[in-house]
Amino acid sequence: MSEATIKDRAANETPVERLKRLNKEALEGGGAARIEKQHAAGKLTARERIERLLDPGTFIELDRLVTHRCTDFGMDEKKIRGDGVVTGYGDVRGRLTYVFAQDFTVFGGSLGAAYAQKICKIMDLAAKVGAPVIGLNDSGGARIQEGVESLAGYADIFLRNTLMSGVIPQISAIMGPCAGGAVYSPAITDFILMVEETSYMFITGPDVIKTVTHEEVTKNDLGGAGTHNSKSGVAHFAFADEEACLQGVRELLSFMPQNNTEDPPRAASKDDPKRADASLDDLIPQDPAKPYDIKDLIEVVVDEGYFLEVAKHHAKNIVIGFARFDGRPVGIVANQPMVLAGCLDIDASTKAARFVRFCDCFNIPLVTFVDVPGFLPGTSQEYGGIIRHGAKLLYAFAEATVPKVTVITRKAYGGAYDVMSSKHIRGDVNYVYPNAEIAVMGSEGAVNILQRKEIAAAKDPDATRAELTAAYRHTFANPYKTAALGYVDEVILPRETRSRVCVALKMLENKRLDNPPRKHGNIPL
Repeated sequence: MSEATIKDRAANETPVERLKRLNKEALEGGGAARIEKQHAAGKLTARERIERLLDPGTFIELDRLVTHRCTDFGMDEKKIRGDGVVTGYGDVRGRLTYVFAQDFTVFGGSLGAAYAQKICKIMDLAAKVGAPVIGLNDSGGARIQEGVESLAGYADIFLRNTLMSGVIPQISAIMGPCAGGAVYSPAITDFILMVEETSYMFITGPDVIKTVTHEEVTKNDLGGAGTHNSKSGVAHFAFADEEACLQGVRELLSFMPQNNTEDPPRAASKDDPKRADASLDDLIPQDPAKPYDIKDLIEVVVDEGYFLEVAKHHAKNIVIGFARFDGRPVGIVANQPMVLAGCLDIDASTKAARFVRFCDCFNIPLVTFVDVPGFLPGTSQEYGGIIRHGAKLLYAFAEATVPKVTVITRKAYGGAYDVMSSKHIRGDVNYVYPNAEIAVMGSEGAVNILQRKEIAAAKDPDATRAELTAAYRHTFANPYKTAALGYVDEVILPRETRSRVCVALKMLENKRLDNPPRKHGNIPL
């Protein structure tokens, strides 16, 4: 709409009529045709998304009448109220939350200077009052007509993402395209949720890739929800549709405090904290080589059996997620014997390390279930830097000052024993099951090294090896040597796991521990 048209219309309006008209224009976004196209693509509009994310009737919009200031390429004739992003605040389950929702119906959701300033305003407000920021991303990227101003706008957002990291929770829901520099804001935030078939993230799109590398790939295969949840590990959740995704954001927030000075919200629970479950006594096989599903154990011991798994499609040899014990939110880290025998590898170490650091940032206690035979061997792991990546998890657990409760369920071998929240890196309460083996390596491997001459000289090497292995396991590969040294606090029956964890968390709820003063540590990135 031209400036002349606007002036002519304004001359015949009362102030109230003018306000109503401007608000109506802003609410219409890019217009009925583009809204219909958005719906046809299986996507909600920016305002519809906010309505479903926030508690009904709580949204307060800011900067509804903002427009861009670009005059090049005929943009002075193309001004739309709100400029392609809806910003404001409201409640999620009664708690203050800030939100911005990119509007693809306006200039393809592309970001310009005024658009970025709107986002920065709510981020600054969130930092001042200590409340989460949720970004609903659906944008074609930088607004080319505004040139470097759009790039500056992205950088302004990136800076705030970085400075607010660990101060307030930041969650990104990818509801459509997110390409080029735009992906770095979500990447800095704490969690990324994606929608199957309609959302994607990538640095360079399929057309550029085909031109430069001659590879042919679809948008979905390159950067869809499946790709980033299973292969790259960039995203943490995938949902079938936008409604489920937005409910996922609400559920995720329920485990988090408003900011780093608060404790996470405790929920009412009818699940008896002293509940014992005899089925756990038979869950873990006596054979150390036989797998079992660690999630079966987790779901038995947590409140109401509810476990919100994070990044469940990526690095499946380690399990991370949120649950509650006697109403207290916790972050759970657990080796998964069903995948790679629960070994730690590059992806698992990085996945768990970031989760541990998030929980430590926001005062969420850590409960760790350990069944780990060691780090995954192989040239691909060594060449890929397993030493550095494994050290990330070690660093994260050692650095964490939140309450840390550890349960060794079966195997804890070698350096992996140390890494998985052991007493030596400030585990507060460490339990172990009676059939657990804690040693430098497995019994057979130890015997093959320590008693190789005796085995070689025997008339029946296999029988001798088996006999020596059994003796070694009885003497060394059990929890009692470790308990005698005070490296674990108690040997418990599996059925007692829930009650022991609940008691430990209650005892630790006022824990205070500070790391040495420093600007920041130098985690082995």
